[in-house]
Amino acid sequence: MNNSVTNTARLLWAGLRALLVLTVVTGIIYPLAVTGIAQALFNGKANGSEIKADGKVVGSSLIGQSYNLPLKKGQTTPDPDLKWFQGRPQNGLGTNSVNTQYSLILSGATNLSADSKVLLQQVKDAKAAVIKDNSVPGYTVTASQVPADAVTSSGSGLDPDISPAYADLQVHRIAEKNGLSVAQVQKLVDDHTDGRTLGFIGEPRVNVLELNIALKSLVTKS
Repeated sequence: MNNSVTNTARLLWAGLRALLVLTVVTGIIYPLAVTGIAQALFNGKANGSEIKADGKVVGSSLIGQSYNLPLKKGQTTPDPDLKWFQGRPQNGLGTNSVNTQYSLILSGATNLSADSKVLLQQVKDAKAAVIKDNSVPGYTVTASQVPADAVTSSGSGLDPDISPAYADLQVHRIAEKNGLSVAQVQKLVDDHTDGRTLGFIGEPRVNVLELNIALKSLVTKS
């Protein structure tokens, strides 16, 4: 009987020691080590890839934002603020009242099939809006100029980037709305166009938030 109690106590103590050691190693030492390495080597990415303007965090380079006008009385969908570069359509899985700068809170696509009448109508409406919004005196956008990312949301619904083609399409409107020359705005787009990662991964892209921050700075100086 005594041997049985002694063996049980010894096993319990061994298990408790293992629990304490593993808790310290995996619950304290390992997380601190990983966090320390991330902060030292990848500080920006570890802290959410924050983008700052005027000393304040204004967003993340990984999540898109809306650039819309305030809702008018009776409106349910705001109009785009056309003095800013616009990102991809924000069709996703849900809405929220917490992050009012962006209407989506869930990452995901619409899950509409390629032959969905709803999806086809969304694309048609988006293309018509892109043509109308970006046609200014002296520059008319044609349907063939509208790239796919201008009329479709990304797989995540939160894409912060647009294609150089879509950014170029908006140059004349941005110049007209902000009193800038087309050459000034085009240079802004060219300067903020990133190539393929490592030269072969992905496609060239333009981060809309970073581009609009640069646009605001250019307008302020002009």
